[in-house]
Amino acid sequence: MAQTIDPFVQQFELHRPYLRGVAYRMLGSFDDAEDAVQDAWLRAATAGTDGIENMRAWLTTIVSRVCLNMLRARKTHKEESIELHMPDPIIAPPAEDPETQAVLADSVSFALFLVLETLSPDERLAFILHDMFGVPFDEIAQTLDKSPEAARKLASRARTRVRAGAPHSDSPRSERAVVDAFLRAAQTGDIEGLMHVLHPDVVLRNDIRADRPMVIRQGADSVARGASAFQAARTISGYRATINGAPGAIALINGELASVAAFTVANGRIVAMDVLSDRARLARIDPLVLESLPREEPFTASRSPALRSDS
Repeated sequence: MAQTIDPFVQQFELHRPYLRGVAYRMLGSFDDAEDAVQDAWLRAATAGTDGIENMRAWLTTIVSRVCLNMLRARKTHKEESIELHMPDPIIAPPAEDPETQAVLADSVSFALFLVLETLSPDERLAFILHDMFGVPFDEIAQTLDKSPEAARKLASRARTRVRAGAPHSDSPRSERAVVDAFLRAAQTGDIEGLMHVLHPDVVLRNDIRADRPMVIRQGADSVARGASAFQAARTISGYRATINGAPGAIALINGELASVAAFTVANGRIVAMDVLSDRARLARIDPLVLESLPREEPFTASRSPALRSDS
């Protein structure tokens, strides 16, 4: 006898990937996003669906409120103004479809996430829901318990800060060429080659541990010399990858994941390098994701602290 499936369960599972995407962009953590979606499930199941005409909009409001509460709790319990952290990375093979890569980069790039971390919870929600997911301001207003005009102003204020803080990237193909040139120059210790692809004011941010602020280097000379420093005591290898939609690389020490690096390229030069080397968080990355990366063209990165966990 065929088992009858609850229509609500079917609807929720249909929208689960979308809801998880909203929560990830709100929270920057896969675990927190999953917790938020599960909480939304419990709230929705308890409330019942009688009279709900637009299930996705209704579920979006519920999961957004859960995320908003989580963001507000972070601000209450932690002095986050001085402790920004990278999001959990989305790792994929180097993108073959430039349009797909560009869309993903605009949505979840490391550089954008770091700007989102500086927004208030209300600003972040309004910007993400409207600018990334096209949610109307009257629905956002209900989530925030504000007027549509107030929600519009929050999104506008957030948009201004995002445009100022997250540089506009080059085309995916141009970005990849610049990053590959950097990796080749780092491999050989070519200072001149590194300086050629680094913006004079390039910023390197390394998120080493959750209980410590980021390590930050600024300036082409500092980043180039660090990237060319020889580290003979370790065998470090790396592979090209797409990190949150941007050209990037992963580094391995003795076969174990040591860091994930994403690059922001503007006008033919690297303007930012964002590195996640928090070992506790890296250990949670699915090994199957790493195995999916092409291994036919590894680069030797023993000369590249930009990809090292102790840089």
